[in-house]
Amino acid sequence: ADPAAATAEDPAPAALADPGNPAAPAAPAAPAPRYDPWAAAPSPLHGVDVGRGGVAGRVVRLRHVVVGAVGVALVAGGIGGWLGVLAERESSTRLVLPQAAAGSTGRAPDSVAGIAASALPGVVTLHVRGGTGNGTGTGFVLDGQGHILTNNHVVSDARDITVTFSTGESVTARVVGRDTGYDLAVVKVDGVRGLHPLALGNSEDVKVGDPVVAIGAPFDLSNTVTAGIISATGRPITAGGDKGDGSETSYVDALQTDAPINPGNSGGPLLDARGRVIGINSAIRGAEKGDTERQGGSIGLGFAIPVNQAKRVAEEIIGTGRATHPVIGVTLDMRWTGDGARVGSRTGGGPAAKAGVQDGDVITKVDGRRVHSGDELIIKVRARRPGDALTLTVVRDGRERTLELVLGSANGS
Repeated sequence: ADPAAATAEDPAPAALADPGNPAAPAAPAAPAPRYDPWAAAPSPLHGVDVGRGGVAGRVVRLRHVVVGAVGVALVAGGIGGWLGVLAERESSTRLVLPQAAAGSTGRAPDSVAGIAASALPGVVTLHVRGGTGNGTGTGFVLDGQGHILTNNHVVSDARDITVTFSTGESVTARVVGRDTGYDLAVVKVDGVRGLHPLALGNSEDVKVGDPVVAIGAPFDLSNTVTAGIISATGRPITAGGDKGDGSETSYVDALQTDAPINPGNSGGPLLDARGRVIGINSAIRGAEKGDTERQGGSIGLGFAIPVNQAKRVAEEIIGTGRATHPVIGVTLDMRWTGDGARVGSRTGGGPAAKAGVQDGDVITKVDGRRVHSGDELIIKVRARRPGDALTLTVVRDGRERTLELVLGSANGS
C-alpha cells in the first residue's frame, strides 16, 4: 500500500494509536456524522463538560446558581411569611391589656353603693292589674308580718297585685287600706319568710342639701338606684284629683329632691345617708299637656311624702284599715284669689269656732309660716296629727289677729 495514500486517508493516525504500545495498530477512525436538515438543532453547549473551565461552563454554572438562588429565596420567603403569620397569631393570643388588680368589693355603709346594698332587699316592685289597665309601682317592707307601704295611686284601681322582691321572687298581695288625701296605701303579702323591713328615719331632721338615695322601678326597671340631694323642704304639693271634685286630691307638705324619679318610682323609699327612709317618692314635676318645651321624664323636680306623716298613716291603716285626718273645722272659699286662705264658713262647734275663727277671716300664717292659698293651708294642717295645737294668724277687717287652735279629727277615705 502506498504510505502516502494511507496518510492522505488518515491524516492523524498517530493521534489515534495506543500511547502505551507504539507498535499497536491504530484504531479505525469513527465515521463522520451525516448532516440531517430535519433533526433538532443541538444546543451550542451540548456535550460540553460543565466541570471544566471556559465561557460555556461559566454560563451554565451561572444559570444554575441563579435558579438555585431564586428557589432558595422563594422557599425562604414562604417560610418567613408562615413564621410571620404564626408569630402574629401567637402574639395576638397573648395580648394582655393593662387592668387594675382585683380589689375589695365592700363599700362604705354611707356610700350610695353601701346604702343600696343595705336597702334593696327591703324594696319591692308592684305590678297591678286594674279595671282601666295595668301599672307598675314601688313599695318597701314595713315589718316582718308582710306589710308594705306604697302610694294610693299605685293600687287605687287594683284587682290583682303581684309583689316582686329584689331576688326575683314574686307573690300576690292584697290591699289592707288606703288613703287618697295622703296618697298612701298599705298592702300585705302572706307566707313570705326572711323579709327585710327598712328602718324609718325622722323627716323633721332633714336639711336642704342632705344627700339622698331613691330606689324604685321607673318604667318597670326594677331595683333602679338614683342619688341626689334634698332641694327643699315643706314644699306644698297637690296631686291627683282627676275626677274634678277634689275627692281624690292628695295634699303633701313634701320633701323636694333632684334625685331622678320617673313613673314607676311611686311608692319607693327616699333614703338618707344612713339608709333610713325619710320620704316616700310620690310625684314629679314633668311635661304638661301640650307643653313641648318640657321633657316627659325626670327634670330634677321630684317630691316625697315626709316619713313622719307616712308613718302615722301607715300605723292607722294597719290598725284600723283607714287613716284619720286632722281638721280645723272650716270650709274654705277656693275662689278666693287674694293672698292667704279665706274662710267660707265654720263647722258649728268645731275647733275653729272654739278658737274664735269667724266667717270671712283670711288665714295668712300657720305657726308663723306663710300660707298663700287654701291648698297650702290644707297641706300645712294635714302635716300634723289630730290633737296637735296650732297658732293661726288671721286678718279680719284689715287687722291681724293670732288665735290658738287644737286640731280635730276626721276619717279619711
